[in-house]
Amino acid sequence: MIDLTIHETALGRAVSRARERQIRIPTFKQMKNPALIPAGIKAQLSDVGLWDLNPLNLYRITWHNEPTPYGGGFGGVNFLELPPQLTGVPARIIVLVGKWFPTGAHKVGAAFGCLVPRLVTGQFDPTTQKAVWPSTGNYCRGGAYDSNLLACESIAILPEGMSQERFDWLAQVAGETIKTPGSESNVKEIFDKCWELRRSGEDVVIFNQFDEFGNYLWHYEVTGAAMLELLQAVMGGRDHYRGVVLATGSGGTLACGDFLKAHFPNSKVAASEALQCPTLLQNGFGAHRIEGIGDKHVPWIHNVKNTDMVIGIDDAAPMGVIRLFNDPIGQAYLVSQGVPANTVSQLPLLGISGVSNMLSAIKFARYYELGATDVVLTVGTDSMEMYQSRLVELQAEEGAMSPQASAAIFHRYLLGQTLDHVQELTYYDRKRIHNLKYFTWVEQQGKTYEEIQAQWYDSNYWTSIPAQVSQIDALIEAFNERTGLLALTS
Repeated sequence: MIDLTIHETALGRAVSRARERQIRIPTFKQMKNPALIPAGIKAQLSDVGLWDLNPLNLYRITWHNEPTPYGGGFGGVNFLELPPQLTGVPARIIVLVGKWFPTGAHKVGAAFGCLVPRLVTGQFDPTTQKAVWPSTGNYCRGGAYDSNLLACESIAILPEGMSQERFDWLAQVAGETIKTPGSESNVKEIFDKCWELRRSGEDVVIFNQFDEFGNYLWHYEVTGAAMLELLQAVMGGRDHYRGVVLATGSGGTLACGDFLKAHFPNSKVAASEALQCPTLLQNGFGAHRIEGIGDKHVPWIHNVKNTDMVIGIDDAAPMGVIRLFNDPIGQAYLVSQGVPANTVSQLPLLGISGVSNMLSAIKFARYYELGATDVVLTVGTDSMEMYQSRLVELQAEEGAMSPQASAAIFHRYLLGQTLDHVQELTYYDRKRIHNLKYFTWVEQQGKTYEEIQAQWYDSNYWTSIPAQVSQIDALIEAFNERTGLLALTS
């Protein structure tokens, strides 16, 4: 469970800081349903850009933002439905779009779920401590952004091989950025840097997305609720929701699958990973190019016992498809193949990991032979906004796009997606994957044998986390009440 013990002295300082900086904090209820946001705050947001470093943008940590970069209000859940002409399967594959969060990625929500419970209990003191955000990209960006809005000092940690756009942006937002060796596959090096900071004597709090249950809670409550709302809006009387397909990543987003299983008990949760680093499939290792999905370990907050399938994606596939989706020649080829032009114009909403999720959803639909009344959900964590440098690199390596190259990518990676590297998990397959947590988390990161056993055998372990959300909301409301600011915006 998330520790909600109150530390009154530090809490008092956090309240004073929030009052000085005019910071009001949204509740989980408001992130799920922006209709609950005070009218005064909505009015002020009409003059605020989506990425602005303005505390009011805490209220835009929701799937319901109007899809506009400046001054937008709130509406339905942002999504993109991919037609059969593109996917090659009749199933309805629907992607929740993360671009319309501040920073252009939903990771600001996961970071909020980790930082805010510590802030409103006084377990994090913004006047004396620094928030450390270890990540392979978007999470440390979200953490640095949330820290800035909440008047907290931040340190972002990410591998030196990540896209240049990330570093350029962090230079303007994070208090400090630390580059660790390697790229997407080098998660342990990030963890090692965290231990180095702990031992340095500097007053830091590590918000490790791979073991922070605030990450799990935010996705269970907010992403899960957004998915349920979307399903209720788009499904007809004959439609059936079949499952959610997501890259493992930090394990946080997979929590939405636990939420949906509570409403659709027969639905499935599929976790995907890069074939070049098949940790779940083969207890394997390696390097890959699907930025933002992590690897070489099983996240502490991944409820493996609730995972039904593992899917491996060759990283050549999303790297090829992002060229197809973002090059005018590739886009024209898709239209020539019957993909609606309106859909093609929206495909840049999917970043590298979003394309990988889409391809995994296609494999899922093929495996279960899903039809036109079957609905599959996935997520586009971010858009191509953070990967333009990758497109330049790919063109330098592979040459200019052509109709012939477009045809090859389309027919090989989309229409030709196969059932290779797909494993439906038995009870003992799940247990094998769960047991891998031991080597990272118990041997290296200080977790206990008793807790790893509880994750598997205690039926209340995972349900106890979302049960805390009402208590956290009450703490947020009490914090806002003490600042005295909400009365000014009701």
